[in-house]
Amino acid sequence: MSRLTGRAHSAVSGGARFTGSGGAPAEGEGVVLRAYGRFTPPGSFVPSTAFTYDRVLVPAGAWIVVEQSSERSGTVVRARVGGLRPGHAFGAHVHTAPCDADPAGAGPHYQHRAAPGADPVNELWLDFTADGAGEGHAETRHDWGLRRGGAQSVVLHAEQGGAGARVACFTVPFGGYGTP
Repeated sequence: MSRLTGRAHSAVSGGARFTGSGGAPAEGEGVVLRAYGRFTPPGSFVPSTAFTYDRVLVPAGAWIVVEQSSERSGTVVRARVGGLRPGHAFGAHVHTAPCDADPAGAGPHYQHRAAPGADPVNELWLDFTADGAGEGHAETRHDWGLRRGGAQSVVLHAEQGGAGARVACFTVPFGGYGTP
């Protein structure tokens, strides 16, 4: 389930950067990932893996940090964001495809088990409300791992809950630690 926590305290440099391990973990190891980037409009002169589709809610230059920690006992995904419209309640979910100039290109929500409809128990939801400075933080924990290649982006939606207009997208190289 998602949990809203305090505001982010550090800024991030431009571009997208990734750190972490990928592939199959050895005995006793897990997947650890940290990815961050700045949102730019699709087709922008500055290449980015983070797109804004609504520059009122997610202005160009807003930033995102996504962290994944997965072990045999489960998966934790955290997101921190900044530079967003203050006070706005955003939906945020992990999606199945990388971001694209077309907001629909990120595909549907990642689901642990294929099922009709949106469900926070079967998906990775990161809903949050931006504070007065336009920053927010959310975390989701599950006792299952991610399929390799199945989770590829985090999409910000205009409203909280299972759906809503896609206002931004960040491609994230999530590591698989569950079913191949």
